Amino acid sequence: MDFSKFFARSPADVAGDLIGAHMTYRGVGGIIVETEAYHRADPASHSFNGRTPRNSVMFGPPGYAYVYRSYGIHWCLNFVCEPASAVLIRAVEPRDGLGAMEERRGMTALRMLCSGPGRLCQALGISGDDNGLPLDAPPFALALPQGAAPLHVGPRIGITKAVDEPLRFGLKGSAFLSKKF
Repeated sequence: MDFSKFFARSPADVAGDLIGAHMTYRGVGGIIVETEAYHRADPASHSFNGRTPRNSVMFGPPGYAYVYRSYGIHWCLNFVCEPASAVLIRAVEPRDGLGAMEERRGMTALRMLCSGPGRLCQALGISGDDNGLPLDAPPFALALPQGAAPLHVGPRIGITKAVDEPLRFGLKGSAFLSKKF
């Protein structure tokens, strides 16, 4: 699979198509069940006001990790798409490396391990050191789904600008979403 071609598209298309993908980081991860799309002309996107040292990965080639700290507290993982666009990985159904996830999160509640972008990064051990790494090489492994997954589509959450845009995607029936649709 040519990841650069897959990711060199609209973030809304990529975000929907990532639902059902199997993602691991250093062998820890699971099935992507929730994403959000952020495009260049989107006032909620980090790239909206142009290139900065923080968001420079978003302006590079597609198929790379854009990792940033949210509110100075939590790491958030994004996949870079077409120029200055990215998809936030909001939730994963835990499947691989459960012991490591439980230890990092200090809990055994399976549903709470990776339901939310900050929890997900903590459970997988993703940090700012991973910013700019390619998604098609270790420590990442990504297997795209074979077909379209049944989706919920709705407004993004946790933002203050462009809140009504239907750019949040989730796997229908998943118990691992960060918030119900």
